[in-house]
Amino acid sequence: MTRPPATRDELTDAAADAAIEQACRILRLPTIRSQHARIAAAAARQKAGYKGFLVELLSMECDEREDRRKVRLIREAGFPRAKRLVDFDFALNPLVDPGLIHTLAKGAWIRAGQPLCLIGDSGTGKSHLLIGLGIAAAEAGYKVRYVTAAALVNELVEAADDKHLSRTIARYGRVDLLCLDELGYLELDRRGAELLFQVFTEREERASIAVASNSAFSEWARTFTDPRLCAAIVDRITFEAHIIETGTESYRLRTTQRTRAKAAARDRDRTTT
Repeated sequence: MTRPPATRDELTDAAADAAIEQACRILRLPTIRSQHARIAAAAARQKAGYKGFLVELLSMECDEREDRRKVRLIREAGFPRAKRLVDFDFALNPLVDPGLIHTLAKGAWIRAGQPLCLIGDSGTGKSHLLIGLGIAAAEAGYKVRYVTAAALVNELVEAADDKHLSRTIARYGRVDLLCLDELGYLELDRRGAELLFQVFTEREERASIAVASNSAFSEWARTFTDPRLCAAIVDRITFEAHIIETGTESYRLRTTQRTRAKAAARDRDRTTT
């Protein structure tokens, strides 16, 4: 069956769609490119004005662009897993003040270039809080980088051997928030400690560092074996710092125990019905 010739209106709509498609590609407006036809149809049904239609399109593009930026910043931060503050069970660790954590999530301490120290035994929620605050910072538009202490020291040693240490330190100096996990798990030789100290010095009182450690400050001499270097590092990490002690009772163990208890209760309910 032969299709009748296209009308002038159909040609105009087709030409308009092609022009919008081309303009959106040039201007990099993927949301408007994919949604303009649907929004235009809705606007026509609702008898919306041109400005209303334009506001709707531009608002949608802005919202989608912001969402893409958040995803990109979180991806570039290098978090090993997604741990959000909303998933942290404060009831299982009453030592952690939820009001303080929610205040920190707003990011004023990052704007002020202040440090954050999370101190506690393994399994007490330090890494969860570190990553959760890092994700909150990335979603707020801050450039964040997550790295373990051992991985950072290894990277710095390799950079020094390859003669581009200053470039690597400068790269870590440019992020708004450096999340340094597992500090204190391994003993660092003098060279590694000195390289790490250079990163701290690069960021001192200018950009924030958030540290998670399983050792109290008084025990950091086991990690940084040079007493003077250890004292200098503690001084830089703690000056105007927010210090949160997560305690000694394992958050992960209690979470597992509670999950198992709930599962056992469900099994008992099923057997009694």
